[in-house]
Amino acid sequence: MTEIPKNHPRYESLSLREEITRCVEAGITSRQGLIAHGRGEAIDYLIGEKSLPTALEAEDAAVALLLTAERPVISVNGNTAALAPKGIVELAELVDAKIEVNLFHRTEERIAKIKEHLESYGARGVLGLEPNEVIPGLSSERAKVSREGIFSADTVLVPLEDGDRCEALVAMGKKVIAIDINPFSRTSRMAHISIVDNVIRAIPNMIKSANELKYTRVIDLLFMIECFENKKNLKSTVEEIKRGLDEGRLEESQGYSKLSIW
Repeated sequence: MTEIPKNHPRYESLSLREEITRCVEAGITSRQGLIAHGRGEAIDYLIGEKSLPTALEAEDAAVALLLTAERPVISVNGNTAALAPKGIVELAELVDAKIEVNLFHRTEERIAKIKEHLESYGARGVLGLEPNEVIPGLSSERAKVSREGIFSADTVLVPLEDGDRCEALVAMGKKVIAIDINPFSRTSRMAHISIVDNVIRAIPNMIKSANELKYTRVIDLLFMIECFENKKNLKSTVEEIKRGLDEGRLEESQGYSKLSIW
C-alpha cells in the first residue's frame, strides 16, 4: 500500500482509494467496485465534497423512517463494507436494523469475507450467506436474499445501489432509502428517500441524527417523513450543484478556480 503524506491536499480522497484497493485485494470489494468508486468521486467534486443542505434533510428523514419501521434492514455491498463498516454497524444498532450482505458480483467467498469484516467491527447476526428467497423480477445475483432480512423488511437502506434492485424492492411494497451521490440515477429517482451524498459522510450524519431523534415521539417522526418530498429534494440538489458550478466558473474567470482538484 502507498503511504499518503498527511499534508497532501487530497489526503482523504487518496486514502479512500487505498482502502478500496486493499479491500479488493482482501476479496471484500470487486474490481468493478473500483470503477464505481471513481465515478462517485468525480460526482463528489461537483457537489463540493460536502454534505449539501438537501442531503442533511434527506438523512434526517431517512433516520425518521428507519426509527418508525417495524422491520428495517441495511443492505451492504462490497464498497459500503470497505468505506463505512464501523458506521454501518453503529447505525444498525441505533435504529434496531438487521444487516444483510447483497452483491451483484456475488460469490459465497465474498459474502463470507464481508460478513467476517463487519463482525470485526461488532456486527451480529449478519445475513446474506444463506439466501432462501428471491426478489421477484430480478435475474441477477442481487435477487438472492434472506427471508429473515430483505425479503420480509418493510424498509430497506441501500447504500451504493443498483437501480434495478431498487425498483424491484419498491415494487414489492417496501420503503427504500438510497444513498447515491448521483441525483440523476434510476436509484435516486425510484427510491422513496434519496440521499445525494458520499457514503463516508452520509452514514456519520445519519448516526448523529439517530442519536438526536431516537427519543422523539413517533407522531413527530411520522410528520418529518410526511413533510419530506423526494422529487423536490432532488430538484433542489441539482440546482445547488448548478449554482456551485456557476460560482466556480465565475471565480475561474478571475484567475482562481474554486473547483480545482489538483
